[in-house]
Amino acid sequence: MSIELTDIVLTYPDGDTTVTALDRVSLEARRGEMHAVVGPSGSGKSSLLAVASTLIRPDSGCVRIDGAEATSLSPAELSRLRMSRIGIVFQQPNLVSSLTAVEQLLVTEHMRGRSVRSRREEAGRLLTIVGLDGKQHRRPAQLSGGERQRVNIARALTGDPHVLLVDEPTAALDHDRGAQIMDLLADITTEYEVATVVVTHDTEYLDRADTVSRMRDGRLTTDAIAAGSGGARR
Repeated sequence: MSIELTDIVLTYPDGDTTVTALDRVSLEARRGEMHAVVGPSGSGKSSLLAVASTLIRPDSGCVRIDGAEATSLSPAELSRLRMSRIGIVFQQPNLVSSLTAVEQLLVTEHMRGRSVRSRREEAGRLLTIVGLDGKQHRRPAQLSGGERQRVNIARALTGDPHVLLVDEPTAALDHDRGAQIMDLLADITTEYEVATVVVTHDTEYLDRADTVSRMRDGRLTTDAIAAGSGGARR
């Protein structure tokens, strides 16, 4: 097991009332499996990802990363857990415009306290894996939207994570590029044996996932038909 959320409750104050963003949500993803969470805007998907990434502590419930009880850790311990175990693919790549693709990864390595010089070859290898061989020295303005998303994915893999959390990876892409990105995520899930959780409003690519859950009004239900199918990558 790599990530498990159990009975998560998360509330927010809203004026004189309280909004329940997550209502007793449970979810798990094992290494080598992709779990897709689909739902409309405002359903609680972003809150789920924030809790899963340990960026927000829930009101109650349990978050386990590789068996470690994250909700009981100190802020410093949580930071170390994120750096060593969790890769996050943000919806917007937020690449630094002045840096090349390989430099985007090396900056992340530097933030982890690793030697940039010793990690340059590995950064280049990751960019090749995500399909950017020969484009390592291009800056964001010289890359397409799909290519920038590939840099975003490669950057999330720099820490050799056990868990990969992905926020709306196809939101800004056309059909073909969206399909390519979802295929890439499915391949990485298998080859790197990471536990991948993808949140999305797009139902078109769900056949890539091993398990599909649907979120509405903060509640999560598992799609029994899609669960375990493994979709297009089998």
